[in-house]
Amino acid sequence: MLRRNGRSSEARVLLFALFIAVTSVTTVGFFANRVESALIRQTNELLAADAVLISDQPVAPRFREEAAKHELATADTATFPSMVAGDAGKGQGVGLAELKAVTRGFPLRGKLAIAAGRGATGHETGDIPAPGTAWVPEVLLDRLNVQVGDTLKIGAITLSIAAMLTREPDNLFTNTGFAPRLLLNMQDLPRTQLLQPGSRVSYRFLVAGESKSVDAFRAAFKGKLARGERLETIRSVRSSISTAMERAQRFLGLAALLSVVLAAAAVALAARRFSQRQMDGAAIMRCLGATCGDIFAINLWQFLALTLVACALGVLAGFAAQYALTAMLADFISVALPSPTIIPAIQGAMVGLVLMLGFTLPPLLALRKSSTLRVLRRETAPLETHSILAYLLGFATLAGLIVWQAGDIRLGVTAVGGFAATLGAAALLAGLSIRLTAILRNAAAGSWRYGLAGMRRRAGDSLVQIMALGLAIMAMLLLTLVRTDMISQWQADIEAGAPNRVVRNIQDDQLAGVENYFARQNRVAPESTPMIGSVRFTAINGVPIAGISFQDERAKRAAEWVFEISRTARLPADNRIVAGKFWDAGTREKQYSLEEGTAKMLGIQIGDLLTCDIGGSTVTAPVTSLRRYGDSDLKLNFVLIGSLALLENQPANHIATFHAKAGDSSLVAGLIGEFPSLVVMDLTAMLEQIRIVTDRVANAVSIVFLFALAAGAVVLYATIVSTQDERIFEAAVMRALGADRRQLRIAQFAEFLAIGTLSGLSASGGALALAAALSDGVFDIAYRINYWIPLIGIVGGGLGVAVAGLLGTRRAVTTSPLAVIREFG
Repeated sequence: MLRRNGRSSEARVLLFALFIAVTSVTTVGFFANRVESALIRQTNELLAADAVLISDQPVAPRFREEAAKHELATADTATFPSMVAGDAGKGQGVGLAELKAVTRGFPLRGKLAIAAGRGATGHETGDIPAPGTAWVPEVLLDRLNVQVGDTLKIGAITLSIAAMLTREPDNLFTNTGFAPRLLLNMQDLPRTQLLQPGSRVSYRFLVAGESKSVDAFRAAFKGKLARGERLETIRSVRSSISTAMERAQRFLGLAALLSVVLAAAAVALAARRFSQRQMDGAAIMRCLGATCGDIFAINLWQFLALTLVACALGVLAGFAAQYALTAMLADFISVALPSPTIIPAIQGAMVGLVLMLGFTLPPLLALRKSSTLRVLRRETAPLETHSILAYLLGFATLAGLIVWQAGDIRLGVTAVGGFAATLGAAALLAGLSIRLTAILRNAAAGSWRYGLAGMRRRAGDSLVQIMALGLAIMAMLLLTLVRTDMISQWQADIEAGAPNRVVRNIQDDQLAGVENYFARQNRVAPESTPMIGSVRFTAINGVPIAGISFQDERAKRAAEWVFEISRTARLPADNRIVAGKFWDAGTREKQYSLEEGTAKMLGIQIGDLLTCDIGGSTVTAPVTSLRRYGDSDLKLNFVLIGSLALLENQPANHIATFHAKAGDSSLVAGLIGEFPSLVVMDLTAMLEQIRIVTDRVANAVSIVFLFALAAGAVVLYATIVSTQDERIFEAAVMRALGADRRQLRIAQFAEFLAIGTLSGLSASGGALALAAALSDGVFDIAYRINYWIPLIGIVGGGLGVAVAGLLGTRRAVTTSPLAVIREFG
């Protein structure tokens, strides 16, 4: 029976649907796992390691022992500010620099880049400055009027400038205007005699290795860090990059779970059609003495055989496809991809088996009850209670697969709810529309009337088709919406003309001068924001911070923060209120607005009285709003904002951003020359790094997006094929009664157009609602209603399904009526 049924169209559809399901899941699993690991490793270059221990004291031996235990590569750095001087006799100057002493092996991730001097081509190096030498960035060379080959006086020693430092992975502020970084060998640090009691030194212990080993190293010190110690990874220190990575991983999970959902719909349609075609054979077998158990077992074995073949082929195809995708991304991923593991293959095979069992049991249960009278009367066994339970089990299984495949409970639960609501809405809309079509078809004429009447004749099939196609179209629209919004959010801060300079320490009496300077340069003056430094939380509702027991390690660190506060009359442009109400511009009330993440960590709610030490003054006021600000490191965001009345007597300086074109160094140099106390930080390197990472993530997301599109195409194919036999037979009868091919094509076009339009209508509403829920609750991006989606869903769904339906059922028009009647009669 398998050999004979294997040649039928429905068996091929079932095999193809399972094959696509397993291939999609396996490919996404292999590819997403490898790309995720590679991109995380690539972004770790921003830390120069996989994890970094930061301490204000020399690194304790326990950290080195733990790193050695897990066979991790290590390196050390020590960073602190100091004055450096050139040769005064040669007209060389004195300036403030940030000294960074490093050990051999630094950096563990990424590469240092140096050049032989100004104008020379830079190149990557795997070395560090030799003892007795230093690498100096160009801005410090300019400031001190020195060049490569000269010497610098640093503390008690003199170091030779061996190269110009052009890039340092963990320092995207190499060319700052305030304290440019100078790199030296750790062996020279004691000889400088600069480290004295009370010196402001930041010690860093860098580790890198296999992810499991790094995780074990981090776990060993969870909750065991001393005061002044913190352990950081890329996810905790670079919000722009880490947030992009998290969103990309969630999107890959979303694409994978939508592939599973669409594959489930295709399998269900194919299995339903397969069992319907076996009804006659099962009835004859019943007449010849076969039991219900015999029929069930025989057909179950056929499904199992087809599933095993599809799973094997799908796993192999997925394994091959992810290598093809890797080759496509060769220009976008600079680090070596890790080898694939067997886990995605097991997951893909499990998905195939679960889909087969979950969505073939209901038709199999109906098939085993085939009536012997079907040999004479073409009746179908009624749907039994256990068949309904089997369908419910299938949907429950699918829901479990969705949550599992999503890799995020919130994403999975949201998706399940959205899909269930869409299916329910599609079923309700389809039922009402089929009834309405039966009433309105009298208003149509000729072939259009016959086509609309076809929906009524095949009410059950039409209902299933509208639900399946609605799910497929919704998935495509949803992925398009989320992908577009997500990539737009990534690129918003790195577009041409985005601010790439930050100016700090602008005093009140310097504001007018800075604005005048930019006016003389024919440039728009940067918009400034007042800022007050040295702020600490001291009490919540009168309870001292020191007396509150915080269980979470992050909350403990947050309670000890020394941060900056801003005062403003209006909510910053990229901030949005998530709780409470922001004050009116003219208010004279004293109020705080707190960032929601910090509020959650510290347990602060709307109405709580917050006391802060601001510049030595104790300031108490209620928290009247919680904010969520943009995740970019390139915009000015403050954990805490105070009303004007709260901070009007507090002395403040200002911070501003502006854009400087490449080669426009004179603009910055002139600003620093006129206002020596200003701190100007160059964000160009950070922008470029963010651009590279987000471009690569976007390409990975776009390619995985194609797999969900392929799964949607399979659903469309399975939907069309599911009623192909009936359409062929009906067309043959109509042609025998005098209908021509044109009339039949119009009738089929009308029916498929109605089905596609109804599917697109339900899909558009579901996509908009689910995109809103996912954007805000899962991807944490601002949701903007796209009013083109309903038009694209309805018009595109209607025309797309109509054209695909005509192409998929063209045999119904071209086959000889006599041959069809002989075959089906």
